[in-house]
Amino acid sequence: MILSFWGVVTSITPLPCVGSIMSSSYNKAVNQFWTSYQVNTPQKLKIIDVFLLYILITGIVQFAYCVLVGTFPFNSFLAGFISTVGTFILTVCLRIQVNPSQTEIKTTPERAFADFLFCNLILHLVVFNFMG
Repeated sequence: MILSFWGVVTSITPLPCVGSIMSSSYNKAVNQFWTSYQVNTPQKLKIIDVFLLYILITGIVQFAYCVLVGTFPFNSFLAGFISTVGTFILTVCLRIQVNPSQTEIKTTPERAFADFLFCNLILHLVVFNFMG
């Protein structure tokens, strides 16, 4: 193929198999990640991951609703979105604390869950107060 750009003629030879190689290596990496996740991740962490996915989808739906419909009761939208983001962050912290492969944080899973519940209670009291 010959390309003319500001009077300069260059010849470009396309690489026909670059896309298929990248697609193949991408698929291989995703399959390897998924297999490793299924085999090596404990059931408790998988449940937390599903909850994180649910919270993420909830936040996306709230934001899309805000963009498409509007933000008339802005405090309500903001309170709901802050609740979603805060719960997501607290759940990520819970996942980090109960992960058996991490060695830096020395807490029991029961203590981590109690902290998670207490912080969620404080977060939602603030959110309810913000809604008015």
